[in-house]
Amino acid sequence: MADIETSTPTAVSGVEIALDRVTKRYPDQSDPAVDEVSMTIPAGEIVVLVGPSGCGKTTTMRMINRLIEPTSGTVTIGGRDAAAIDADELRRGIGYSIQQAGLFPHLTVAKNIATVPGLLGWDRKRTAARTDEMLSLVGLDPDIYRDRYPRQLSGGQQQRVGVARALAADPPVLLMDEPFGAVDPITRALLQDELLRLQSELGKTIVFVTHDFGEAVKLGDRIAVLGDRSRILQYDTPAAILAAPADDTVAGFVGATATIDRLGLAVLGDLDLDRGVTAGPDTTPADLAAALRTADRSWGIVVDDAHKPLRRITTGELAHADSLTGLGTPIPATLPAEATLQDALAVLLTDRTASAVVVGTAGAYSGVVTVDTLIAHLAATETASA
Repeated sequence: MADIETSTPTAVSGVEIALDRVTKRYPDQSDPAVDEVSMTIPAGEIVVLVGPSGCGKTTTMRMINRLIEPTSGTVTIGGRDAAAIDADELRRGIGYSIQQAGLFPHLTVAKNIATVPGLLGWDRKRTAARTDEMLSLVGLDPDIYRDRYPRQLSGGQQQRVGVARALAADPPVLLMDEPFGAVDPITRALLQDELLRLQSELGKTIVFVTHDFGEAVKLGDRIAVLGDRSRILQYDTPAAILAAPADDTVAGFVGATATIDRLGLAVLGDLDLDRGVTAGPDTTPADLAAALRTADRSWGIVVDDAHKPLRRITTGELAHADSLTGLGTPIPATLPAEATLQDALAVLLTDRTASAVVVGTAGAYSGVVTVDTLIAHLAATETASA
């Protein structure tokens, strides 16, 4: 769909999608599968369709690229009526990523990614360059992965290739049908993070289908909670839905994990982090001990000349030390500023100090997240929504 015009800012490469009373009826069913759905999906946003199995969310999404033809109603993409665009042209201009990647097993990774560019008539040199660019974009080394076959990849790697293939022709719109549903929870979280990173760089319009409300909260700029026949029960930002579910059905779908999900909306870089007590390589144990006493802290963090966190040192370890060199416990992992309080919670539960170290640009120390940080944030959120 290269001829779709867009007047959006350069940071946004996606286009607006509008559904107007879109309906799907099947001949052998008395009730419509999707009944007069109307919604506007803003350019450059991730909109998540979430609802129980069988509610029609996948059918609704597939009517956008006409893998399922609407019975009635109108879908417009970038101001153009999708029904007026040749179906093959339409689909070549919309990226599509599904569960278990849907890769062609007999084709190499490179040939899978090159599928749509090949259909568009790109020359070999341009296609090869784009393939390597896409592999790098999704965190796979082209030299290692371009000639492998799908069976030689892990589930997470296959999903990355699936996303790379969907983005290969630089479409303004990406449709994702439960793309991470078949991988383990840890890989799923990594893929979600990768999608958010890609979106921050590319600014596509993404329609994402899931039955997992936690995933919807993490990924969505907006969430459409769907009931039977894709009836929209609530369409709003994650924060608004968590704070004020539209009805009991939405509240039940949000469920008991709403508090944890709310933590997923708080980005660490936006919070007033506890700076703790830090010491440089040349700080003496006596000076660090004095600083800890003044701050009423039991431990501090040693940073290097670039202010990157190295080790955590307790007051007990300082008692008879002559130097900070090699003293303390190495910090096993840090959290980036773009991580959320929900990400931090997982670290807090496994760290003996119940704290997580946050780093910013170039890995420089930004502060620490503690249990008190979580409690204060949740209290403030509850007060704001009261």
